[in-house]
Amino acid sequence: MRRFLQLLPVLLILAACADDPTPPSASNNGECEETPGITYRTDAQLTFLRPDSTVIKEIGIEIVARASTIQRGLMQRQCLPDDWGMLFVFPNAAPRTFYMANTPRSLDIMFFSADSTLLNVAKYAEPFDPNVLPSDGPARFVVETPAGFADRFGLGAGDRIMWTAPSAN
Repeated sequence: MRRFLQLLPVLLILAACADDPTPPSASNNGECEETPGITYRTDAQLTFLRPDSTVIKEIGIEIVARASTIQRGLMQRQCLPDDWGMLFVFPNAAPRTFYMANTPRSLDIMFFSADSTLLNVAKYAEPFDPNVLPSDGPARFVVETPAGFADRFGLGAGDRIMWTAPSAN
């Protein structure tokens, strides 16, 4: 017993230094640590609306419109805040495909037409899946959120989005 008590501090230190085998969670009491080398930012607030304009949910979004940032999207991000997403803005409406290569988190990928109407949702997109996920028609905007978001808020075809574009300073 005495030997065990002498070793106990060493065992506790070793246990504290061991790698945590559990994957990162979607949030940590609403907080989300940044992935090293990737900055999280909130450029605007995006509102999801029913066809009758009833507000469904408002989230913070990072807006991406340049080809390089569109290509990267949420790749390599280990953690996503629950009420946060990424809005992809394309110059025109066209059939769109997204994929999950290098994306370690399951996502909901929502495709919106030029008038901001929801076309379809690729729900619970699998991490690291190289297969393409297509829009059901010409899409101008795409929103990515943590997986389960669309089900949690009952989003479906015909719902819309609106956001406040960041002001140029």
